[in-house]
Amino acid sequence: MGRLLKSLVATTRTGTIATTDLCVAQISRLLDQDPGDWDRRTHRMGVLADYMADSRLPRSWAAREPRNASALVLSAWTQVAWARAQGRPHDTADATENCLLAAELAPEDPTPWVVLLGVARMQRWEQPQVFGVWNEVLARDRWNREAYLSMLGYLTPEEAGSRIQVLEFVDALCARMPANAPCAATELTAQVLQYHAVLDRGGFEALVARNHWSQAMAAQALDRVASTWAQPGFLRHARARADLNLLAYALMAADRRRDARPVFEALGGTITAWPWQAGGDPLTEFDQAQRRAGAGS
Repeated sequence: MGRLLKSLVATTRTGTIATTDLCVAQISRLLDQDPGDWDRRTHRMGVLADYMADSRLPRSWAAREPRNASALVLSAWTQVAWARAQGRPHDTADATENCLLAAELAPEDPTPWVVLLGVARMQRWEQPQVFGVWNEVLARDRWNREAYLSMLGYLTPEEAGSRIQVLEFVDALCARMPANAPCAATELTAQVLQYHAVLDRGGFEALVARNHWSQAMAAQALDRVASTWAQPGFLRHARARADLNLLAYALMAADRRRDARPVFEALGGTITAWPWQAGGDPLTEFDQAQRRAGAGS
């Protein structure tokens, strides 16, 4: 994946038809790998969409191959990624149309519905519509990580739901989810989002935000995963390193340095921007936390 992204940087700069064809061939080859592994397909699509949010290539590919489900989904996802990066709603009519057509062309593929869920979230669709899209994802990929995190975001008070809905959503998931499912980080993500909401209030609440991690629900969420996620081979999904970053961050926020050490060791220096960016530069925040974990008791 990393080699492809570097190659895309080199080839997209020229903007010629030949280099566009080369990029499309490289992307298509990657997305055709591991057929039926929806976790990795969703991951690859998401990484490419974020990386190419400012590029015209995905739309050009979809225009040239209007019956190619991968091209349609990638084009739609880059539109969603661009709008999210801009921090404002965006005209998503094309994205919606592309997702629905891709769903017809590849009825077993959950990624058109995953992207449509992102569209629904951005456009604040009514909950019955959103849950309809959500059910389409689950029918194809029961534990799709991107879909669970997208629904979690949609159900927060900051978007279209409430704290109660978040709790009900997480409780229902934890009651039946395998411990190492791709969406295993949903509960901990909910706790980190709540922690960030407290920090964002500022003032005295922000000063005592660490108390969040001593509350029963937050402490239990950490307890459930602190001893297992860092074990070799326990998490096998494509975004496992992102989930380990989340765990390391939460353990350090809770001042559980001893528990954080093996997580940092398992990461081996692999850093994701979120959630470290909440405190500043992700690399700086990660390095400081890692040093504190190594020095603490």
